[in-house]
Amino acid sequence: LYPLTMWVSLKAIITYMFFGLYVGGLRGKYKIKAPKMTGNIHFENAYRIQMNTLEQIVIFLPALWIAALSTGNDFQVAMIGGVWVLGRWLYFLGYPNKRAVGFLLGFL
Repeated sequence: LYPLTMWVSLKAIITYMFFGLYVGGLRGKYKIKAPKMTGNIHFENAYRIQMNTLEQIVIFLPALWIAALSTGNDFQVAMIGGVWVLGRWLYFLGYPNKRAVGFLLGFL
């Protein structure tokens, strides 16, 4: 059943949902009405983090499951997936000036 891979998949989805809710909160805080995407640097940075995560998660989740199903090694695949999730949080916390480590962890 690959419970660890499922757990990491869920953590990745929750991470992305958090980033989306964070962007929505900043949109309200800074009164940036949709569909406008500019107006405050904090909003713009958060939006870029969310979009970068979206760009990667559509590759990450299928690759995670292909690796789990083809190798049968739930633990190792989940650990690698956990590094990706950790990288997204480091990217979020370090953006824009200290994002390199988080960004690079997404490509392991």
